[in-house]
Amino acid sequence: MSAQPGIQSQDPPGAAPLQRLLPPGGSVSAAQMPEEWGLWERAQPTGTAAPPRVLLNMVASLDARASLHGRSAALSGPADRQLFHALRAASDAILVGAGTVRAERYGPLIREPATRALRRERGLCEQPLACIVSSSLQLAPDLPLLADPDSHVVIITGAEGRLAGARARVDYVRRSRDGGLDLNGALGELAARFSVQSLLCEGGPHLATALLAAGIVDELFLSLSPTLVGGPEQGGEQRVLAPVEFSAALELELASVLAGGSELFLRYRAPAPEEVVSRETTSKSSLAS
Repeated sequence: MSAQPGIQSQDPPGAAPLQRLLPPGGSVSAAQMPEEWGLWERAQPTGTAAPPRVLLNMVASLDARASLHGRSAALSGPADRQLFHALRAASDAILVGAGTVRAERYGPLIREPATRALRRERGLCEQPLACIVSSSLQLAPDLPLLADPDSHVVIITGAEGRLAGARARVDYVRRSRDGGLDLNGALGELAARFSVQSLLCEGGPHLATALLAAGIVDELFLSLSPTLVGGPEQGGEQRVLAPVEFSAALELELASVLAGGSELFLRYRAPAPEEVVSRETTSKSSLAS
């Protein structure tokens, strides 16, 4: 399905415009960017599911921390939140680690009625498919996302067992390899079973690192918060990527830069390397507990 130019995305009332820095240009709204980046475009069904387009969206302080007081939301300013919701609005599915779901208290992914209506008009479900990576299946049924009967959740895991007490619709993608999670296989199954063509990952750091290491990230969206967290490395605030050593440095291509106040928004294209890290990355228990 291609984008429909007659249907316009809308920023919330009072939203501040963003400034184009690269390529240079005038101001633009966050709601316009998914159209410009081609995020509403969908391929026509061919009978064979292609791997999804994988977008990684992260926020970082200027000293590369992924959270403040244990939550990434504390680093997010008004402009970042606008882009965060614009990316969600145009995605078939949202991928997140279990630890992030618990820390951020994830609830229904699209709350605004106007955005749900826009998704319907674009031919998408009102709510993106919520995909949680969990090795332990230790997810409380009272988490707002799992307690919402209108949400559809897919648990990606290498473990057996099922969640009890969730009111959301819950399905499972069980993919393991060499004692760890097979991310490539899991994403292929998401495409085949649930027609996922556009997958937005919102972290946390271990899942983000595993996706990059596996070479299955197409684009990285990095919001730079004008904040210095400080404190020792072991002080509890995670860095934006987990401390895993790649076998070779990852070379990204800067595609665009936006500014909103003192926040910067960097969009990179991430060419898939043949092999950037050993498969041990996806077998770590800390990937998404």
